[in-house]
Amino acid sequence: MGTTSVPTGEAKLTLQCHFCQAWNRVIAAKAADRPKCGKCGRGLLLDRPYILIDDAFDRTIAESDLPVLVDFFADWCGPCKQMAPAIDQLAAKYEGRALIGKLNTDKSPKAAAAHQIKGIPTVIVFTKGSVAVRQSGAMPLAALEKMLEPYVTAPPASS
Repeated sequence: MGTTSVPTGEAKLTLQCHFCQAWNRVIAAKAADRPKCGKCGRGLLLDRPYILIDDAFDRTIAESDLPVLVDFFADWCGPCKQMAPAIDQLAAKYEGRALIGKLNTDKSPKAAAAHQIKGIPTVIVFTKGSVAVRQSGAMPLAALEKMLEPYVTAPPASS
C-alpha cells in the first residue's frame, strides 16, 4: 500500500484517444497543460473523468504509473447519477496525481465482468495494474478522497 514508487514528475499515463483510437503516453505532471493526441491533435482532457471502454481498459490500467480510480456506472442508475458530480470534482482535484476514469457497464460488459461488478456504482482503485481497494454504493466526495488518498503521491511543493 501507500504511494506509487514513481516520482510524480516522471509518472506517465497511457491513454487511448477517444477520437482516433491512437495510444498516447502522457507525462502526468503536464496534465494541466492540456496534452494532445500525437496523431490527431485532439485534447486528452484529464481534469474530468476519462471514459474507459472494454478495448482500452486493461492497457490503460496496466500502464499507468499513477493510481487509477474507476467509477463503474450505468446511465440509467440513480445512485450513479447522484455520485457523478463528486467523480467530476475528484478528477479536477487529482489531475496529474491520479487518473479518474468512468466505465459504462452496459457499453463495456467485458471489463465489468472481469472485475466482478455485481452492483453499481462500484468504485475500484487500481495501482500498478492491480486492484488496491473497491467499494460498492454511492459515495460523497470525501469518501472517494479517503479511498484514493493512500495511493496518491503528494503534489510537488510550490516554490
